[in-house]
Amino acid sequence: MKDIVIIGAGGLGRELLMLLHQLNEVSAQWNILGFYDDNTALAGTYINNLPYLGTVKDLEKVQQELSVALGIGSPQVKQQLVARLQPLQNLTFPVLVHPSVSIKPYQFIHLGEGTVIGQGVVLTANITLGRHVFINLCCTIGHDACLADFVALMPGVNVSGATTLGEAVYMGTNAAVLQGIRVGAHTTVGAGAVVTTDLPAGCTAVGVPAKIIKKHEL
Repeated sequence: MKDIVIIGAGGLGRELLMLLHQLNEVSAQWNILGFYDDNTALAGTYINNLPYLGTVKDLEKVQQELSVALGIGSPQVKQQLVARLQPLQNLTFPVLVHPSVSIKPYQFIHLGEGTVIGQGVVLTANITLGRHVFINLCCTIGHDACLADFVALMPGVNVSGATTLGEAVYMGTNAAVLQGIRVGAHTTVGAGAVVTTDLPAGCTAVGVPAKIIKKHEL
């Protein structure tokens, strides 16, 4: 079994713990050591029967070989964290796919380092998922879709075929992107929104159809 720790002791981190337990029920592969989190108020506590191990700075001092699962919802925060940890050669970021998700060679699906796919997700064919992509419960991703590094899909998101989501795109619960649409990097799509036309980088769009309500500095 491989030693693994979770960064982030909030709700998403606890959901990752559940996923690891479910993977172990199929085939014992992960020795789950506990949680790292910068909330020092957790010191001396247990989270769902696993210990709080310290801050991210404490993790940087660990020299043993460890796998790391990132329980971080924000793509931007996750990017910063990976940039900080990537140089540490003893740490690796495994691909974690829930046992309910079908990924077969004939589907021609590429999964980047650190990608996490939750329960009930449906992927079809010829799909590319970049590094540290997070796909939450019950999402669907159509043929020829391309999700760049650090994309995050919340529960129930529908990504139609031939869609491109740029780096660090965040899509809220039950949002949808129609066929062939491109969403620019670091753009946020609000919960329940339906993207019917291309969106530029660095904006927030909400509604049906989705309309830009805010632009961000990149």
